[in-house]
Amino acid sequence: MNPSDDKRPLVTVLGASGFIGSAVAAELVRRPVRLRLVTRGHRPPAAVADAKDVELRTADATDPAALAAAVAGSDVVVHLLAHLSGDINWRGADPVAERVNVGTMRHLTAALRPEPGGRPVTVIYAGAASQVGLSAAPRIDGSEPDEPQGAYDRQKLAAQRLLEQATRAGDVHGITLRLPTVIGCAPGRTTSKGVVAAMTKRALAGEPITMWHDGTVRRDLLHVDDIARAFAAALDHGHELVGRHWLLGSGHGEPLGAVFRRIAELVADRTGRPPVPVLTVDPPEYAELGDFHSIEIDASAFRGVTGWQPRLTLDQALERTVDALYRHTVEAPEAAEPRS
Repeated sequence: MNPSDDKRPLVTVLGASGFIGSAVAAELVRRPVRLRLVTRGHRPPAAVADAKDVELRTADATDPAALAAAVAGSDVVVHLLAHLSGDINWRGADPVAERVNVGTMRHLTAALRPEPGGRPVTVIYAGAASQVGLSAAPRIDGSEPDEPQGAYDRQKLAAQRLLEQATRAGDVHGITLRLPTVIGCAPGRTTSKGVVAAMTKRALAGEPITMWHDGTVRRDLLHVDDIARAFAAALDHGHELVGRHWLLGSGHGEPLGAVFRRIAELVADRTGRPPVPVLTVDPPEYAELGDFHSIEIDASAFRGVTGWQPRLTLDQALERTVDALYRHTVEAPEAAEPRS
């Protein structure tokens, strides 16, 4: 078949080899779409990369010309790029962060501007629930004014506003999904990101799990597989979601102390060692007010439009995370060592 005769939509995933990108790619590969996976050089999991009708592209998305070539001909672009390269850098402290977190959106919306009479491309962007800042109420539903506190959240909000501006101009059809704290390991991967993975690795190494507070701070946690299903739901309901941001979450804020103690128990079950202690330690200098602010997310607006809801309970999500990282520890112990 001539590719030009294939009427299935072309969905391009930017950041397809990342933590969330790998899970989204694994979800979308089962859909009746043509899939283009764009990475900076890391190969997506083999189960996805070797699937039929999957095109692999290597590109530096911070290069406007390379980005334009990578998304050319797309019907939908899933934008999962973020600068998350270290313990402090994920907060936007390093000088590359704005170029990645804001600049790529600026270049993307320019590259996708249609010819006169052309159809706008749908862009599904991964924002962050924390963009709202320190909401007066611990439960948020997306109607709150945005007052981001940290550099990373300010950059995510700036990118979202660029997408909204381009949508109002008719250049793209923009949708922002604001993500909660995402846990788990993506399909075909042995690594993960975030505080749950970091504390699981500490427990597997026999080290205490540490937290910067008394354990009562709450977080809304979702497994990466449920996040991937939300992106697929946004793809299915794009015309109903365009033009605004939508919150994803479980609807429950879980005390991190309880979460960490459960991690210690799950690790102990697998290693046969006693559970490691969960300790309160002094926060580092780079800690922000948001680190001590509880949050739970009302995702009923997104659920009402798409029918999406999480399939995994928190305990199931924690078990999957611990199991994946434990297998990695057994298979490659040197790779499981937590960073100092």
